[in-house]
Amino acid sequence: MTATAPRLGASPIRRPFAAAALVAALVSLLFGLMLAGAGPASAHAALTGSDPQDGAVVATAPKEVTLTFSEAIAVGDGSIRVLDPSSKRADTGAEPKDLSEGSTVRYGVELHPGLPDGTYTVAWQAVSADSHPISGAFTFSIGAPSETTVALPSEEVGGGPVGVVYGIARYAAYTGFILLVGGAAFVLGCWPRGASARPMQRLVVRGWVTLTAATLVMLLLRSPYTGSGKFADAFDLDGLQAVLDTKPGAALVSRLLLLGATALFIAVLFGTYARREDAVEKKDLTFGLAVGGGVVAAGIAATWAMSEHASTGLQAGIAMPVDVLHLLAVAAWLGGLVSLLVALYRTPDIGSGAVRRFSRVAFGSVLVLAATGIYQSWRQVGSWSALTGTRYGQLLIIKVALIAVLLAVAWFSRRWTARLTDTTAASGGAEATDTAAQDAEEVSGTEEAPDGVDPARAAQLACQRAVLTATKKKRIRDADPERSGLRRSVLAEAAVAVVLLAVTTVLTSTEPGRTEEEAGAGAAATAPAATGPVNLSMPFDTGGQNGKGTVRIDIDPGRTGSNELHVWVDGSDGKPMDVPELKVALTLEAQEIGPLPVVPDRLAEGHWSASGVQIPMAGEWKVDVTVRTSDIDQVTIDENVKIG
Repeated sequence: MTATAPRLGASPIRRPFAAAALVAALVSLLFGLMLAGAGPASAHAALTGSDPQDGAVVATAPKEVTLTFSEAIAVGDGSIRVLDPSSKRADTGAEPKDLSEGSTVRYGVELHPGLPDGTYTVAWQAVSADSHPISGAFTFSIGAPSETTVALPSEEVGGGPVGVVYGIARYAAYTGFILLVGGAAFVLGCWPRGASARPMQRLVVRGWVTLTAATLVMLLLRSPYTGSGKFADAFDLDGLQAVLDTKPGAALVSRLLLLGATALFIAVLFGTYARREDAVEKKDLTFGLAVGGGVVAAGIAATWAMSEHASTGLQAGIAMPVDVLHLLAVAAWLGGLVSLLVALYRTPDIGSGAVRRFSRVAFGSVLVLAATGIYQSWRQVGSWSALTGTRYGQLLIIKVALIAVLLAVAWFSRRWTARLTDTTAASGGAEATDTAAQDAEEVSGTEEAPDGVDPARAAQLACQRAVLTATKKKRIRDADPERSGLRRSVLAEAAVAVVLLAVTTVLTSTEPGRTEEEAGAGAAATAPAATGPVNLSMPFDTGGQNGKGTVRIDIDPGRTGSNELHVWVDGSDGKPMDVPELKVALTLEAQEIGPLPVVPDRLAEGHWSASGVQIPMAGEWKVDVTVRTSDIDQVTIDENVKIG
């Protein structure tokens, strides 16, 4: 019999999944509306300021260096290091001091007294409140910039081979959770008879093993992942103890304890529950397993929610339970999808009723995912520019696109489900049962005839008949066109789900778009401006006789540190003009620095100069020039210029 694609006519379940398509469209609309009105939030701490600032040139050595972050961080010895031009420690080596006030997160380290002039490098490394390691470096100069021999690591903390293995373990942990929770939920809620099916048992047990192994790997690698980046430090007891004292470490240990309780749940599900025949007793046991399993599953999901993005930033008290719901919905949908795929390919007796029950579960999961996904996107992105201009936002767009593809494929699966009947499965199951019984009788008869057939030969025949029986079962399953079509569409869904899970794993370890934009804005505000000589030409008029002219100013090299300043005064006729008094002042209003007075020396008629003019930091400087042409006639003119 040839399978044909389902037509787009009416079906018993067309309306729910047409509604799913409508939900997907509404998600896109609401997504945009929510982003447009987003308020401030944060995750993945970012450096938002420092004192001295990046690229600043200070006249005297500061007593300490302070760093300001966008959210709470975990620091320890060596988290903030200040290195002199020869790469020696310029700080005292003590643990950073917590200088935070209110919502401002600030840490500082004291410097040795009497530091010489030169360029100093500040290297910092910490763990964000959402469990991800962060690091960075910047420079400032005392007196004047100089050459420096400081060599910083080329890789960011959390990278390298350790980071790759840790990322794989994160993916494996999510995969194991989905298979474990989704598989168990599929058996309890959609196909109770599947508890006695060996393929379903293997699926759930493998999910448990995968999640447990991945959690152990993450716990051991946590210290090198956030610190040295060396595999050897995975077995350092001091590092492991330090990890256990952190929020991520406590979450991983809690997950292992909950997995111990999950092992007992699995034993009951595939043991007592699978063997229970009495309908009333089985119903009671189903309720108990559903409640207990749901609590444990929520607890495992909470180990992610309480230690990652949802645990920090705006509305953390709401975000964490929302994240738990999101993870449980993902497990119910994708884990159930894999369970359905295994049942369709490995078992001949799953009926249309079980498939339709999963269809309803999947629809409810999609609704939960839509609601929780919108909220999470609002917290982590916050603007259209962050959605399209940051890596997190771009990954989020890919994730939404994959979900749309998954829903489209799922729509075809539901069409196949509408045509699915139990006739073929039932007849196939009966035929397979009769064949198996016949084989058993033949093998039994053979073994009972000691003089007839050699026992080894009897065992060989039994194996051959078992293979034939399995082949017949598979042939019967494959003969059902609706079941074959459903298998292919569900396989396509599972393939998209694998890619979707990979993107989601990367997304959870990526700096949120909102924070990346905030950090970029902060960096732009403090970054040195482009270097180069500054040339100004400003007309003036003191109001007196011969009081008109032009002031020309050159500041070279026009960057932070020491500069040469030259001033020329030309009369209205364009010739050099001497004036009784000339004063210059520099002001950086954004940082409330200045006015810094500059008193130039007269070099020639209409030409003044000053050496060693210090520009302490980059920014938009206001240059004030006071020109006096007589005892009572003078004027002050100004112009803004960027100096880096």
